[in-house]
Amino acid sequence: MNILLTGGAGFIGRWVAKRLLADGHQVWILDDLSNGRLDNLDEFRGHSGLREVIIGDIKDEALLERLFSSVNFEICYHLGASINVQDSIDDPRTTFNNDAVGTFYVMEQCRKHNVKVVFMSTCMVYDRCTDETGITELHPTKPASPYAGAKIAAENMVLSYYYAYDLPVVVIRPFNTYGPFQKTGGEGGVVAIFLRNKLNGNDLNIYGEGTQTRDLLYVEDCARFVVESGYSDAVNGQIVNAGLGRDISVNDLAKLIVGDESRIKHVPHIHPQSEIQKLLSNYDKAKSLLGWEPQFSLEEGISRTEQWIQTSHLM
Repeated sequence: MNILLTGGAGFIGRWVAKRLLADGHQVWILDDLSNGRLDNLDEFRGHSGLREVIIGDIKDEALLERLFSSVNFEICYHLGASINVQDSIDDPRTTFNNDAVGTFYVMEQCRKHNVKVVFMSTCMVYDRCTDETGITELHPTKPASPYAGAKIAAENMVLSYYYAYDLPVVVIRPFNTYGPFQKTGGEGGVVAIFLRNKLNGNDLNIYGEGTQTRDLLYVEDCARFVVESGYSDAVNGQIVNAGLGRDISVNDLAKLIVGDESRIKHVPHIHPQSEIQKLLSNYDKAKSLLGWEPQFSLEEGISRTEQWIQTSHLM
């Protein structure tokens, strides 16, 4: 198939690209490099399936018009977005414009050209988990940050095209994804940051009390979920979760990574008002509709990520 992947130079996007190319598709990547990096795509340079990497903005309607008019796309995997919670609190306009308005522009082209849309949302739209059965797709949402608010707005826009125009769409909500190619600095994920600090001999700083829990999904499992959501008609018009189905407190995650508790420190939370105290995925819907379930344990995923950080000299 001819496939458009927005945000394809980003952390999850490059893994989605890898899988799509391995499956034999022709892939066009659109990324403004605000989160992504061109060197994330170095592995695919010269791959016959990677047709073009376009450095551009999803809010550039003329660019989108040219792209959709020149290529007959069958699926658009829409991962391009502003993704940082603190940035959305400091500058909600940029996040809303990228995540909600930008998504509208993508949806308009997909409607005009009848292209299936896989929309990457986030577990951050949910209210805290209240029991051990985990968060299903029917769990209440609570936009505790402008990032979550913009994603919910975009989700509703995407689903409206399914109901109003019968356009095939799916909204996917992966839980906290980590793994190789994730940034190890300030905007990276907790696993990557903890691992880098461990390898550098630095303390692991935890925001707040560290009792908040996360359901950590290894990136290759996430990418497989993203890609297969595009292949299946069973999820059209649906919202679907993906996670490990196991949560761990940030305190316990730090202990698992560094071992030495004297290297674990607590610092004031930068946005306690937007913290979600318990995140635990129920992925039964993905299992029943897609046959998807995670293949990597937390321990194996952390080990693979640590190895990548060491061999990439990101320490």
